[in-house]
Amino acid sequence: MLDIIVQNLESFPVNPIVPGADQPRQAAVLLALTREKRPEVILIRRADHLKDHPGEVAFPGGMWEEQDNSLLDTALRESHEEIALHPEGVELIATLPTGSTRMGVKVTPYVGVINPGLEFSPDPQELDSVFSVPLDYLLNEDHLTRDVFPLAGEEYSLPCYHFAGYRIWGFTLGVLVDFLNRSCGASIQLQYPPIKTRINRS
Repeated sequence: MLDIIVQNLESFPVNPIVPGADQPRQAAVLLALTREKRPEVILIRRADHLKDHPGEVAFPGGMWEEQDNSLLDTALRESHEEIALHPEGVELIATLPTGSTRMGVKVTPYVGVINPGLEFSPDPQELDSVFSVPLDYLLNEDHLTRDVFPLAGEEYSLPCYHFAGYRIWGFTLGVLVDFLNRSCGASIQLQYPPIKTRINRS
């Protein structure tokens, strides 16, 4: 499967991207795939005590800082800080299109391949856990469902995956589906806009 993924992503070459002075709210994430016959993608669960996106599932990554030479450096630096993934252990293969989070942050996803069985060490200040999901699981559209999520004092029904007690939704889900459609020939459609379920008046 990895050979097919690499081939299908040839039109999305690795692009370091240097943010301009007028683009401070830039971030980068690493979509790390295990190098095996049935690849898995590495995801993290953000710590519950964080101010932004507490308890949410995401990719390793974070905000661009002035010390970073590029957004690629950002993705690799943050992955090292968050889960102790060494940059030299990542074979970069693609840069996916930049997207925007609901907070207005521009995020560039980088796709890389890592050896299977690596021991990750999640930073307890930022993460609750690190886990991996088989691409085969994500490609099975029977596993794509909807659930209720609180947003800005209201509750919405949104598409998501449930896996091993984790809920994969929002921006992370969008990046995953975009990756699967481009690299694996999937045709997964996310049903948006979100459906408001009720107004929280408490």
